[in-house]
Amino acid sequence: MGTPQEFDIIVAGTGPAGLIAALALADAGFSICLAGPPVRRDDSRTTALMIPSLEFLDKMQLGDTLREAGAPLRIMRIVDMTNRLVRSPAVTFRASEIGQEAFGHNIPNRVLGAALEKALGTRANIHRAVAQVVAWEPGAERIVARLDVGVAISARLAVAADGRGSPARGAAGIDVKRAALPQLALVVNFSHQRGHDDTSTEFHTADGPFTQVPLRGENRSSLVWVTSPQKADELAAMDDPSLSRAVETMMQSMLGKVSVEPGRQVYPLSTAMPARFADRRIALVGEAAHVFPPIGAQGLNLSIRDVRDLVDTVRGAVGDPGADTVLARYDAKRRPDVMARAGAVNALNRSLLSDLLPAQLLRCAGLGLLGASAPLRSIFMREGMRPGSGLGAAGTALREKVRR
Repeated sequence: MGTPQEFDIIVAGTGPAGLIAALALADAGFSICLAGPPVRRDDSRTTALMIPSLEFLDKMQLGDTLREAGAPLRIMRIVDMTNRLVRSPAVTFRASEIGQEAFGHNIPNRVLGAALEKALGTRANIHRAVAQVVAWEPGAERIVARLDVGVAISARLAVAADGRGSPARGAAGIDVKRAALPQLALVVNFSHQRGHDDTSTEFHTADGPFTQVPLRGENRSSLVWVTSPQKADELAAMDDPSLSRAVETMMQSMLGKVSVEPGRQVYPLSTAMPARFADRRIALVGEAAHVFPPIGAQGLNLSIRDVRDLVDTVRGAVGDPGADTVLARYDAKRRPDVMARAGAVNALNRSLLSDLLPAQLLRCAGLGLLGASAPLRSIFMREGMRPGSGLGAAGTALREKVRR
């Protein structure tokens, strides 16, 4: 393959996490080789980006474009539809309660991918290799990636944004705790008779969450329906009118008559947690670093925090961004956030699937407290958007109260 071409950092993977990592690290002054297949243009899913994520993308001059294409999320609701002995009351979260116009914006993945890909062309220090990495060779001073087009590249650091199966993570020797879930997610967009009022509703069922999220315009929404494999297969096999009726029935006609749009997709669900978030000149971001069910709009927002913390960690290590001490700092930065988010989402999902009364009581008690206590809701909402901000705001308010 000849002498490897040298860069500061290799980013492997061209999903949103990889594209954002390449842009952010390039803007931090590093020379980047972004390796991976063409950016997907057939993804009909959407992503709810919270305000801190959009603010991070503002630094790349992307935030305004994405806000214009997305729908604001001003209200978020949780409705218990489990039909079990113990059910929690509905809980409503309003962004105005914490002084925000919206929690974030729900953006079509096609728009997000296109905007990120366009931005790549404006960075002279990003080299785009439309190729897959077929072999990784971590070394003492550099890491080499061999591509399927017969080219080798090397760098001080590699960023694994290559998905839940992550060959780069495997090359780093990082063990992963995995579990397949007894659930599939049906994803589809739909139009509806009544306006959504910038409100997202997460219906909790005994098979998982059924989540409606508004799209731009008052009368379109996206849906992630997490259910059993048998039910998912039945839904996927339905014709459009039958699926439209099924969606409307699940929503109790909340938005009136429903018409699903072409392009439904079905995905298996699983969980994955690596033993470390970096090793052997490889740092993990995105689904290489964490996989859990689509609950509470955590996925890409957590991935963006991966990128933010990685940039903050390597910014002061220009000489060797992949040194062991640098990667140890990144691992320490990410561990509390990832473990807390994944733990909370997985626990909530397990509580929905469990028929055990104690699990149901705990879930209902927690949601009941959130519904009844404005201060607790405020902490929960702030923490959901920016880790540490809810507890920090509560502590500040308490200290001011004591001073009085």
